[in-house]
Amino acid sequence: MMNKQYNGKEKAAIFLITLGPEKSAKIFKYFSDEEIEEMTLQIANMRMVSSKDKDKVMEDFYQLAVAQEYISEGGINYAKEILVKALGEEKAIEIINKLTSSLYVRPFEFIRKADPNQLFNYIENEHPQTIALILSYLRPDQAAKILSSLPQEKQVEVARRIAVMDRTSPDVIKEVERVLETKFSGILSQDFTSTGGIQNVVDILNSVDRGTEKYIMERLERIDTELSEEIRKRMFVFEDIITLDNKSIQRVIREVNNSQWAIALKGASEEVKEAVFSNMSKRLVEMINEDIEFMGPVRLRDIEEAQQAIVNVIRRLEEEGEIIIPRGGAEIIV
Repeated sequence: MMNKQYNGKEKAAIFLITLGPEKSAKIFKYFSDEEIEEMTLQIANMRMVSSKDKDKVMEDFYQLAVAQEYISEGGINYAKEILVKALGEEKAIEIINKLTSSLYVRPFEFIRKADPNQLFNYIENEHPQTIALILSYLRPDQAAKILSSLPQEKQVEVARRIAVMDRTSPDVIKEVERVLETKFSGILSQDFTSTGGIQNVVDILNSVDRGTEKYIMERLERIDTELSEEIRKRMFVFEDIITLDNKSIQRVIREVNNSQWAIALKGASEEVKEAVFSNMSKRLVEMINEDIEFMGPVRLRDIEEAQQAIVNVIRRLEEEGEIIIPRGGAEIIV
């Protein structure tokens, strides 16, 4: 038991104080300006907190984090079952109630572990809007596999609907889940739920094969130029290597083997070749050009796969903070 009862904001402040300034600063990066201001004031107004209360706050946070992980893995019933065994039924119910009343559990959680091929067979004949709704809740890699398997015309329609999707009523989500005849163990928020959007379709397109990506983007450009331009601003394709600074290109070069560069550059523009070759040693350029010359005809699909593999390396390096990808042309890097 705590010596004093604290509300949620006070507990958050105690948690951040206990973590210390360095770790708290990393957490602050995920806050909005309003949240940063509010939490800073809360921390500033905190008085003496006993070590016992600090320990209790940290323990509560740990239990909630573990419970949320269980929910992500197997749903609320699974989390409850594990927590009951570990902490007893009363404590388990208390933790689950805290999570379901304060944290949003994503709809369609049951299919986030499903095999994309099986799921595709189940939803391929659904209306594009229904498919778009379902894909918007999947992991990008899952959604990418399903999107790639759809007929080409349907790919474009589904991608467009994900991009323009804004908010979806909980009743609609419940109805789709009912039609899919599955059990949903999460608790839906009673407010309208943010769904889809441009970033969601970008995440999916960044995960599909390059051929599918090119087709969808080309068709979207004809259907909705403004939308396709906004999506393209947030994406990175192989040709965008020319937008990287020399240091970033050199970092990418070290991560990719020579044979992969040879195949990828065989189908690249002279501008892309120049950007890559200008950051290689003269000897390495000669070796790759020799490989290109002697490899003979190469299937377009193989070239696209090699280019996509390099793009995946670039995206990974960006996620790891190794390189910076300029976004939308308006980002200033110093």
